[in-house]
Amino acid sequence: MGRRIDYYDDPDAPEPNSLVPSVNVVVENDAGEILMIRRTDNDNWAVPGGAIDLGESVAQAAVREAKEETGIDCEITGLVGIYSDPKHLIHYTSNDEVRQEFSILLTGRAIGGSPQTSDESRDVQWIPRAEITNRQMDRSMRLRLGDYLTDVRKPVVN
Repeated sequence: MGRRIDYYDDPDAPEPNSLVPSVNVVVENDAGEILMIRRTDNDNWAVPGGAIDLGESVAQAAVREAKEETGIDCEITGLVGIYSDPKHLIHYTSNDEVRQEFSILLTGRAIGGSPQTSDESRDVQWIPRAEITNRQMDRSMRLRLGDYLTDVRKPVVN
């Protein structure tokens, strides 16, 4: 399995060679805890997400990715924002793909399932809001979660 390397405004970063629409979802349970995974490709904490497949909507992709990566079923409840900063590049070493960031961040509510790991998640946990920022994560994930936690009333377009 390859690694994921995130670059931000780095002159030594490789040139991008793709732009792939993706989605992440901040899923909350009834206790107000946030569902997070520890990724297998870079050991960082993140909310579930991934590429949007042909033939599915943004919401369908978010629900699918949450289930695949965490074992949790969710329903989509809203939109936090769209993140497309060309300074953020993601290098997947398995195929040498270098993506320019393009991610839609949705909100969701847990409706079933139980936490379980996958090929993409070495750990799955419900984390209290106050502990979110104590986790090791990429700058872009920290930014997105910060936008979510500040309860911005209008979607962020970045």
